[in-house]
Amino acid sequence: MIQFINVSKYYSINSDKNGSLKSVFSFKDNNIRSTQNYFTSLHKVNFTIKKGDCVGIIGANGAGKSTILKLISKVILPSEGEVVIEGNVSSLLEVGAGFHMDLSGMDNVFLSGAILGLSQREVNEKLEEILLFSDLGNFIYEPVKYYSSGMMLRLAFSIGASLDSDILVIDEALSVGDSEFRKKCLDKIFKVISDGRTVVFVSHDTEQVKEICTKAIYIDAGEIVHDGNVASAIQLYSINMEI
Repeated sequence: MIQFINVSKYYSINSDKNGSLKSVFSFKDNNIRSTQNYFTSLHKVNFTIKKGDCVGIIGANGAGKSTILKLISKVILPSEGEVVIEGNVSSLLEVGAGFHMDLSGMDNVFLSGAILGLSQREVNEKLEEILLFSDLGNFIYEPVKYYSSGMMLRLAFSIGASLDSDILVIDEALSVGDSEFRKKCLDKIFKVISDGRTVVFVSHDTEQVKEICTKAIYIDAGEIVHDGNVASAIQLYSINMEI
């Protein structure tokens, strides 16, 4: 289960650009808004994603979609409000994110498993499935810094979808792969959903959202416009994009 309770996220734009540690965390102090510039990525956002839901998040560039995924993945913290996550999270936020570039693909499989709290034995049980799905052959033993973006996607998706995380978060990752692999990924997502796991999926491809998601959240300028029926969310998004 995922719950956002009055969640806001502000990013500061420091006029002095001193880059101090204090300035990075300054938005924990609400008074900071009167003393320096900032922009609001999310404002008073509330929604609940239940276990087993497949939720598409749609909106224009800069609407706050990726910020929501980063909050779910605990890459960043909210400036205000509370994010409640029940279960462990596997994230595909961007190609190569979370990988140690100097380690081999194989090493990164076990590193990802350890981050999810899985034992080496549990990762070994899924290893054949990961290797077959990624179809990287002997490149699995090479450092990932030599991988193409498509190869990184193959590895990242294979790990995220195969390891037993409770929540799978995907941010436009499927746009990188070739058409054959994208279809393979979509089939895997259906399998993840049928296993009762939760999927949160950001995409500008509304047809993909319509195909795989059970509900949708439409966000605009950091605020939730619609939370519920997929077709209604896509219709509102399409209308606003035409204005």
